[in-house]
Amino acid sequence: MKIEISKGVDIIGDIHACFDEFLEMLVKLGYIEGEDGLFRHPEGRTLVSLGDVMSRGPQSLRCMEFFLNHVNARLAYMTDSNHGWKIARWLDGRKVQLRHGDELVEQEFLEYEKINDPKKTKEFKRQLKELLMNAPSHYILQESNVDKIVCTHAGIKGEYIGKENSRIKDFCRYGDVAGTDQNGKPIRKDWFINHNNDLLIIWGHDPKREPMTINNTINIDQGLVFGGKLTTYRYPENEFVFVPAKKNYSGKEGNDNPIQK
Repeated sequence: MKIEISKGVDIIGDIHACFDEFLEMLVKLGYIEGEDGLFRHPEGRTLVSLGDVMSRGPQSLRCMEFFLNHVNARLAYMTDSNHGWKIARWLDGRKVQLRHGDELVEQEFLEYEKINDPKKTKEFKRQLKELLMNAPSHYILQESNVDKIVCTHAGIKGEYIGKENSRIKDFCRYGDVAGTDQNGKPIRKDWFINHNNDLLIIWGHDPKREPMTINNTINIDQGLVFGGKLTTYRYPENEFVFVPAKKNYSGKEGNDNPIQK
């Protein structure tokens, strides 16, 4: 759960299967693709994803495969997330309803199975399931063994940091949710208002037009898949790097688009 970041870290927000914009971000950040197909930073910087690398957008399999390969090679890290957890359970054969863009992952797999043999497909699904099932609820980033930053998908309480159980996992996947509204959308409570820990918390999940900084917490989900932008927070530079979306991939317009409100 703890990662040493003495050479610098690049924390990336929700990608949601927008693989082209993600590759553009890697190049912009200075990562270089090697002959083995893996991306490395010449300064030894660490890449951390806040999860939701899949669903809603057009290239979930390529995004998941990227993190499968880079996490296994210890070149990147990825936290658990709500869409990641849904896809993990689906890959495990559990009964889940694939909605809100998760159904696009199933469609991609149907196309994948048409051009790859069953054995390869089965093994790919098994590896992705293991990757997503084993993703931790949060990471603690350390500089010279001193805790500096907490990375999580949807938020975390101070007393949860450094611990792991089903309650903590759910909070980090979904945030502080108080039921749903009349349209079936989650009612999210502002957990960050009560954050009084010295650790900086970087999170995503809830799209905002611009990075939102409150009480030593920063939201870096700027609604890439909704036509917004992909955001990376760089430390120790304390700066943001953006890549604009090539299009709105979600089909949501006007008031239905969370970053247009």
